[in-house]
Amino acid sequence: MQKRTDALQINQSVTSIDDLPPKIEGPSAWLGSELAQKNNWLELLSSAEINEIGEAARKALEASGGNIAKITPAIFPLPTFSKRLSNIERDIMYGRGFALLRGLPVDEWGTEISAAAFYGLGSHLGPARSQNAKGHILGHVRDLGRDPDDPNARIYQTTARQTFHTDSTDIVGLLCLKTAKSGGESMLVSAMTIYNRMREEAPELALELFQPNAIDRRGEVPVGMKGYYMLPPLTWHEENITIHYQRRYIDSAQRFEDAPRLSQQRIQALDMFDRLANDPDLKLDMEFHPGDVQLVHNHTLLHDRLGFEDWPENSKRRHLLRLWLASKNGRPLPEPFAQRFGSVTIGDRGGVITPNTIALNAPLEAI
Repeated sequence: MQKRTDALQINQSVTSIDDLPPKIEGPSAWLGSELAQKNNWLELLSSAEINEIGEAARKALEASGGNIAKITPAIFPLPTFSKRLSNIERDIMYGRGFALLRGLPVDEWGTEISAAAFYGLGSHLGPARSQNAKGHILGHVRDLGRDPDDPNARIYQTTARQTFHTDSTDIVGLLCLKTAKSGGESMLVSAMTIYNRMREEAPELALELFQPNAIDRRGEVPVGMKGYYMLPPLTWHEENITIHYQRRYIDSAQRFEDAPRLSQQRIQALDMFDRLANDPDLKLDMEFHPGDVQLVHNHTLLHDRLGFEDWPENSKRRHLLRLWLASKNGRPLPEPFAQRFGSVTIGDRGGVITPNTIALNAPLEAI
């Protein structure tokens, strides 16, 4: 008989408290209060490394005819820094799940070279994926005046706090070009640590996290799909717990009449998850400087940012570039993830593709 792979079967073996996966051990289950003291996740770039990256960006722009979307590792060689970048990638994919590279001279380089440098670095970690229906593989995180309560708006286009969430990709990368007048700090938290706490303190609620919920596509609907998809916050697959979570989108999916309703116990579980994500002992607060590159493993961590007040001058306003990358060293994902990721093929999954998606492109302005 053919094995079912729909969303309702994704955690088929986790049906009772006794079936809960074991406590997650190792570096991916960290406490923010401890990492804040260690600072071993901060990667300061040397002058030689910055020069190598800058030179690679200039050559790649020339070789690609100025089309950032065509930059590949072949035209963005890093003869020296590639070894260090490989070690950083190992920490991201198999260790604590993130790193912050500091030192790119974005003010000196300007937007085009900075964007090429960021995209080129990302290309060594995996191909870039579309981040919206416009096919943008280089995203711009800026306030575009969207209403955060609009069910079809993306929160990164507002000044509102995002809440802890994951994106539809393996690795999320951000390059800070400019910071806000106040606020906008980044926050990370380990989903593995949250699971461990819930498993210990409220196993009946931890079990709820392995059950699928309707998740709003926010108007970006692939061909033949509904306006929502079904996935649980946590999946247990090939000895890995993987997180996929956006509470705002779970709540807003209730606008669809045919979406399964959230039970009171499910809501209690999601509320506890959110409460733990915001626990000062668990989360790590991180202040961006211009030239910082944050890289985050999307399957073990959640990220968030505080609301912010921006500068009145457009030239000074908060501006981050973003990459969604399909890691060539990604973990196995169960087939139901294809509802959102398009595919579960390692190195070729993730992103947003809809009937209105134009050719993949890397704009230098937020549009």
